[in-house]
Amino acid sequence: MTSTATGGDHRSLPVPDGLDGMRLDQAVSRLFGLSRTAAAALVDAGDALVDGAARQNSHKVRAGSWLEVTLPAPVAPPTVVPQAVPGLTVVYADDDIVVVDKPVGVAAHPSPGWTGPTVIGGLAAIGHRISTSGAAERQGVVHRLDVGTTGIMAVAKSEQAYTALKRAFKYREVEKRYHAVVQGHPDPSRGTIDAPIDRHPHHDYRWAVVSDGKPSVTHYDTIEAFPAASLLDVRLETGRTPPIRVHCPPRRPPGGGHHPTGADPTLSARLELRRQWLHARSLTFAHPRTGDDVTFVSEYPDDLARALTILRD
Repeated sequence: MTSTATGGDHRSLPVPDGLDGMRLDQAVSRLFGLSRTAAAALVDAGDALVDGAARQNSHKVRAGSWLEVTLPAPVAPPTVVPQAVPGLTVVYADDDIVVVDKPVGVAAHPSPGWTGPTVIGGLAAIGHRISTSGAAERQGVVHRLDVGTTGIMAVAKSEQAYTALKRAFKYREVEKRYHAVVQGHPDPSRGTIDAPIDRHPHHDYRWAVVSDGKPSVTHYDTIEAFPAASLLDVRLETGRTPPIRVHCPPRRPPGGGHHPTGADPTLSARLELRRQWLHARSLTFAHPRTGDDVTFVSEYPDDLARALTILRD
């Protein structure tokens, strides 16, 4: 292994038998411990070669071939900067946990490329001490909501709480309920979608239902039916990324299937939304210190409530 002029590392490894026939970006990800996104970017940039030649991400590698990868210099992790976050509401707080109602446009924690407000930065700005467990930029974070998703989010303040809540999420002992608006009327009106999720086989920046993906189970029930849409109560049994949007894709597959969420441009425009109609409605878990079940509920923010009024009219 040698260092490059830019500070990165040049590495070469043979393709093992177990990766024979795998896509190049997947093989690079597995062999060099990179995310699929990072591996695909290296291949696109010509920094991942097969037997000395540049290939496409979809190229199938063969056992015994040599992969040569130039890894970029490590990037320092983003840091938490205390910053007041308008609309971030503390629903509950004690010595172990703090539960917030997250507004739209706010990330859970700092990440590369994100310069906007974060829940962690907002809590720091109002004086909440957060657990030091976890990576530096996301200490105390036991689960996340997307920037465009509003609703209930819990953060650990004590080390005991962090350990207990991470375990609870891992072993599906937390009940996460979302409300979502979808086009049309699901048939049946209530049911379970059991479909594995992983990176899209052709578009690494997307997630998709794939046969060899990780298990993902979503339960849904229709709360209210409108002339051309439905409001669903969705309970996530597994914590796959991002199960609601994948199990309800933007376009309905041929012959039936699932229904698009409010992220669909046509539906969002009709509802005067700049985002999907998706809200983290409630969170139920055993309090990490007392063991008692606690439930926290978030009301719909103004834009989602207004969208429902449009649908009812």
